[in-house]
Amino acid sequence: MLRINAPAPALGFPLLSGDRFNLTGETPENFTLVIFYRGLHCPICRKQIETDVVPNLKALAEKGVDVVAVSMDEEERARKQEAEWNFGDLRVGYALTEATAREWGLYISSARNGSTEPEIFCEPGMTLVRADGSVFAHWQQSVPFARPGMGDLISGVGFIVDNDYPARGTA
Repeated sequence: MLRINAPAPALGFPLLSGDRFNLTGETPENFTLVIFYRGLHCPICRKQIETDVVPNLKALAEKGVDVVAVSMDEEERARKQEAEWNFGDLRVGYALTEATAREWGLYISSARNGSTEPEIFCEPGMTLVRADGSVFAHWQQSVPFARPGMGDLISGVGFIVDNDYPARGTA
């Protein structure tokens, strides 16, 4: 389990752009939002990214939030997503390791018989990391549905920043 207000675990992975994401190199105004998604096989992930995340990237940026999404898919599956999904200006990574996913408190699933799921993958989660690299908030699911919406997150970040609201869940 991630500890709120503690330093975030190390996080680095290749991006579809050809660059490499490294959390320690991030310099957001307020937060980095890391969206962990299941991968190519998940239509709910596609819907979340295309209809909720991408359309809200500008509003998140206006609140000082930089966004990156990553799955455990290998490059070939990630490139297929790049061709088929609308990622817009979202930074998208791939090849998240199982060990790293576990360090970040994500649930891990294995493929169902007869499915197009990869042998092993992480279930969805989102983590809001402060500019200083500490964990502010973390959401995780053990199933693909019931994800926090970007509208709620945007208004929440606005409240946090405007009111110097502290992280919760630390007792």
